[in-house]
Amino acid sequence: MKEPRGPKDAMRKRLEAAAQYRFHDASLMDLALTHGSAGRGPDNQRLEYLGDALLNFCVARLIYLEQPEWPEGAMSKLRGMLVCTDALHEWGKHLGLVLTTGVHAPKQPGALRKPLADAVEALLAAIYLDAEATHGGGVEAVMALVARQHLDAIRSAHPSMWERRDSKTTLQEKAAVLGFPAPHYEQISRTGPDHQPTFRVRVSIGDFHAEGSAGSLKQAEILAARELVDQLDCPNGHSSP
Repeated sequence: MKEPRGPKDAMRKRLEAAAQYRFHDASLMDLALTHGSAGRGPDNQRLEYLGDALLNFCVARLIYLEQPEWPEGAMSKLRGMLVCTDALHEWGKHLGLVLTTGVHAPKQPGALRKPLADAVEALLAAIYLDAEATHGGGVEAVMALVARQHLDAIRSAHPSMWERRDSKTTLQEKAAVLGFPAPHYEQISRTGPDHQPTFRVRVSIGDFHAEGSAGSLKQAEILAARELVDQLDCPNGHSSP
């Protein structure tokens, strides 16, 4: 068997080393990295569809096995954090994924964030199909890669961790549990120049309220919600200690 040569073959070798999987059909790897803008035959969308299902299953299985005391809601939130676009984008960068794109590929900074995340899912599907065709161990091959990426994080996770990343949803859920109306957000000020504004937002539920300030309205709302979550969690609040 001849040694692969050329830039593309070197890239394949680097990716195989990072993923700790050797492809028997290199065309599957190439397809997984082919963005729709390439315009030269099939792209990775069908693989991404299959990989999305595989990723969700593998992460759900790991959470189920490693966190046997967690309720379904906590398990779902942790899975959502691990399979979101931002997390997949970072994983793709770690693997060193390089997409095959065309002239119509997104050019703005950060515009390839979702395409790179999609390529991670497509790569998982490519590994599954390649392993299945070779020795019938597709799910095991994908599970091994997903476990290397996420097992430590799943083992060290605790149910309160998403409250710092999704404080608006957490506040809405706490309000419902406590019988309060839905949180109300109000912009109370905007200061600073147009190119560097500071927004101040107040969020209220019942007689409770909190404020947050940030460079964007969305972030100010998140910080205000986080502050109010902390108030409701304290022993003097209405929620359980």
